[in-house]
Order: sequence, then structure tokens, then C-alpha cells
Amino acid sequence: MVDSEENKNETVVSNKKEDKRTGICLIKPDFIIEVSVRTENDGSKEKENSNEKSDPSDNSDGEPAKKKARGNRRKDKPRGQNKGRSVPFKTLREHNFCPWLADLTAELADNKCNYEKCAFIHDRSEFLKIKPEDIGTECPLFKLTGKCPRGLACRLGSKHISTDGFNIIDHDKYEAFEKLSPPVKNKIDKIVLEKLKKYQYDFARAENIVTKYNWKSSEIFDKSGVKISPNKNQEKIGPVLDTDEIKLRLQEKKTIDWKDKVMLAPLTTVGNLPFRRICKEFGADITCGEMALAPKLLKGIREEWALVKRHESEDVFGVQIAGNNPGVLARCCQVLSDETEVDFIDLNVGCPIDLIYRQGAGCGLLNRTSILESAVKSASEVLNIPFTVKTRTGVYADKPITHKLMPKFKEWGAAMINIHGRSREQRYTKLANWDYIEKCAKAAEPMPVYGTGDILSYDDYQRIRSTYKTVQGVSIGRGALIKPWIFQEIKEQKLIDISSSERFEILKRYTRYGLEHWGSDTRGVETTRRFMLEWISFLYRYVPVGILVHPPQRMNNRPPYYRGRDELETLMASSNCADWIKISEMLLGKVPEGFNFLPKHKANSWN
Repeated sequence: MVDSEENKNETVVSNKKEDKRTGICLIKPDFIIEVSVRTENDGSKEKENSNEKSDPSDNSDGEPAKKKARGNRRKDKPRGQNKGRSVPFKTLREHNFCPWLADLTAELADNKCNYEKCAFIHDRSEFLKIKPEDIGTECPLFKLTGKCPRGLACRLGSKHISTDGFNIIDHDKYEAFEKLSPPVKNKIDKIVLEKLKKYQYDFARAENIVTKYNWKSSEIFDKSGVKISPNKNQEKIGPVLDTDEIKLRLQEKKTIDWKDKVMLAPLTTVGNLPFRRICKEFGADITCGEMALAPKLLKGIREEWALVKRHESEDVFGVQIAGNNPGVLARCCQVLSDETEVDFIDLNVGCPIDLIYRQGAGCGLLNRTSILESAVKSASEVLNIPFTVKTRTGVYADKPITHKLMPKFKEWGAAMINIHGRSREQRYTKLANWDYIEKCAKAAEPMPVYGTGDILSYDDYQRIRSTYKTVQGVSIGRGALIKPWIFQEIKEQKLIDISSSERFEILKRYTRYGLEHWGSDTRGVETTRRFMLEWISFLYRYVPVGILVHPPQRMNNRPPYYRGRDELETLMASSNCADWIKISEMLLGKVPEGFNFLPKHKANSWN
């Protein structure tokens, strides 16, 4: 017994040394799953995939052991993005009930759909024959408001759908709800969308400012070749007002206290409103919406405007925009300022995605400093709220340039700069360079600078805040996706060992918020499922504190195969897409026939 314990301790010491070299997250031996893998050279020979190294002498084909291991790893583990992903499931119009009739009550039974070419089903009995099974008995929208707009199409409608297929309304509750301020803000008005689509929106204020910085309205078009045609208001700029001639003085602008705040970074796809609600409940101080493309917002595309919606719990909320043209960005800032309730607008100068970069947006703006200057000056002058910038260290790993831009950002009118401590070339590989972030913060003083990168625990947060004194705050991206309770850890200044049942309750809340946001019909259910699966592709990477040899978990360390402390924890640790779908089925019912899901990154799901 003593020998066994000594051997175990020796293994832990050996693995601790290896941990620093290989990036392995050390798991207590009792929880490790020994996985047998057949070698290519000998079908009968097996190797154990655990914390231990493979034998360097096992090199039958003469290839260097290190190179061979690297090659096998590359072959075994997929890399890169799953490009050309399709939507997991699309509901066809001919399989759905007409939304104009779905929420009718029995008193309005005689109402008809007035759209002659409507492709939806209009016969209630016919729809009930093909309607998928309900996934529950309590509709979150009916519970919240007293009325479900999905009516007969609702998949949780047993309490608000009559036996003859009509919607039931709790009038007292609904009337009381209607008197309250709406819980979701920034729902863009249809009239505004129409004006944008027809180029009839009055952008005179933005035009006047952009013209000062040598950007003529006739020159404004996006990189894809779609010209933003000037309308009558833009051609005839109109009288010049005092506010057009005189910049808003700094003290006249609305301000935000950035000092010592923890911000949820803008996250494409997964940083949606239901996820942000979860993070707010755990204590995030500031939230920011998903990256929205400025040209699409100006074209009145409804799906893009959905990205700027704000929940009432988001007390300090910003919208992030991306674009490659100062005129487009200034116009976008004006319409957001005029038509929505936001506390700040953030310019994306950090997106590394090839499509965005090649258009000269995101990280592409780092190569076009004259464009960047005009964009920041114009946008900050258009707004009476803070205009911020999210950027990376540069385009190339060996050529950081952001420190040179910091004094300029301050001069151009930016209110805060958020720096992701990696270059575009690095994407999310290598550790974030916090020494460089601190250098940038010193170059920008007294303008606030936030840092982003590799914060996965209170320990990480405390170490960074105590080491880098000039950085005024942090924003957390992947850390919040992997463990959204990181904000609670930071507030309570402790490491939290959360149980599998508590983690499942978080997903339950996300399900309810998703059905409230995207709807409780089949389309809403499957949209909620899709975004939940996208989130689980990060969430599964959390390793429970109680099974770690040396907590806390680090961002760059990956665990071997392990079992959890119960069956649910084991299921949640799976890197297999099929297991993620099982979790979604526990909350949203069986997936429809023909359903498929691939995560954005291949490495996020492999066996």
C-alpha cells in the first residue's frame, strides 16, 4: 500500500514537470480514463493515452520520436475551421402555421390571412397533425407576459392553447406587463428600417463631420462593391449647426467609469443576448453585443439589427461595429446613437477572420492608419457617448504596432482601448502578451486601457491586476464561455468548485432565456439549440476543480480523457458532438430528423 502511494506521488511530480512542457492539464489519477490507441505499424500493439509520455525508444520506422509524435497528433486531431457549415436545421414554411393566425384567440376565429402568396399552413387541424411533440408544459413567454405570440405553434403551449387550437391570453397579466418598460430594448422600428433600405435616412450630421476629414459622400461604399448612394439629404447637406462646427467637449459627453471593471468581451455567434444575461447574473460589470457589420446595419438588414438588442439587466452595454470606411462607420454611429439605447460604441480593429481582414476591416484597419484615423475622429465626434476601440497587438507576431497607435487613439477622441494580447497571425495560439498590453497602457495614459487574454480564474485575474498596474480593467472572452461563473469568482475572490447539477441549471436558465428571445415555436427551439451547442463547444473544456491535481485550470492546458465525479459531469466533459446533442435533448427535446451540427472549430470536437 505504501509502495503504491509512493509511486502515485512520483507520477504526480513527474507529470507536474511535464505539464509545463506539454500543456497537459493534470487530473487526479482516480479520474483518468486509459484510452488504447492502435499504432499504424503494428495493429496488435496498443499504447496508453494518459498523463505519461510515450516511450521515446518506440521508433520502429526510424523517424525521430518527437517529429513522429507531432505528426500523429496532427493526423489524429483535426485543425482549422469547419468552413461552409450549414444551419443544423431549417423549418420549411409549408411545415409551419401562419404567424398571422397563430396567436388568434377564439373571439377572433373569423380573421383570415390577407397575404395571397402566403406559404404557411392555415388549417389548424392540418397543422396539429404534423406539429412536433411539445418539449414542456410551461411557456416562458406566457409565464412572463400573459401572452405567447407563437400561439398554436408554441412547443410549450399546453396552458395557453385551447382544445380547438386557439390562443388563450391572461388579460390581467398581459395588461400589467404592457404598462412596464420592455425587458428587451433596441428593437429597431420598421419605419427606420425602410428608410435605411431606401437610402432615405437623414445622415446630415454624420455627413458634415465626415466631410471635414476629407471623406466625400460620393466616395462612400463598402469593400464588397456595394455603394452607399447619397440621398437628397446627403447631397444637400443643409444648414450648418453649432454642434456641427464645434466638437462636443469631453466633459459634455456621457462618461463611463472604466476603473477596475470586469467586462464581457464581444463574442461573435456565442455572445448573444441569452448568454449575456447569464454573465450579468454572475456579476459581469459591462457587456458588449456581438460584432455587427456597419454596411449591413445601414442597409437595414433585420438579422444584423438583432445583434444590437439589449436586455434590461445590462446596465452598462455597448455595441461593437466593424467596417472599412469612415463614412459608413460615422453614419452607423449616428443611427445607433439616434435609434437605440447604448452606453458606448466599440470599433472592431481586432477581428482576424480572413473575409473581414481582406476587406480592410477588423485587423485590416491596422494596415490603413489614415482610414483608421478618419474613422475614429468622425465616429467619436458624431457621438455623445464614448467611442472605444478593440484591437490586437498587430498583424504579425514579430511586428507589434499597437503601442505606436495608443497616443494617436487618445488624440483622435477614443474613450477607451481594449487590447487582445495576441496578433492577428497568432489568432488564439500562444499565451497573451500582458507585458505588451502594459506597455500600451503606459503609452496611452491617462486614457483607460483594458486587457484581454487567458483569464480563466480568479487566480489569473488577481495575478494580472497585481502585476500590471497601469491596465485599468480586463475583458473576458473565452474564459466566460468556458466558465461564466468566473465573474462571481472575481467578485468573491475565490475559486468555485461548481457541481454538474449547478452547471446543468445554468443551461436550463439559458434554455428559458433562449425561448424568450428567439421564440417557443419549432424555429425558436432549434435556434436556441443551435446556439446552445455552439456554447457547449467551449463549455465542455471546463475541468472541475475537485479533480485537478494543481488547481486552477489554465487556459492553455488541455486534460487527458477523464471521468467526472458523476455521470452528468462525465457527459459534460465529452468532446464528442453527439454527447453535446444529448445534453440539448435533455432540455429541448429530441432533435428533428435531418439535424446536424458542426462546431465552428474542428479542434473543438474530436474523438
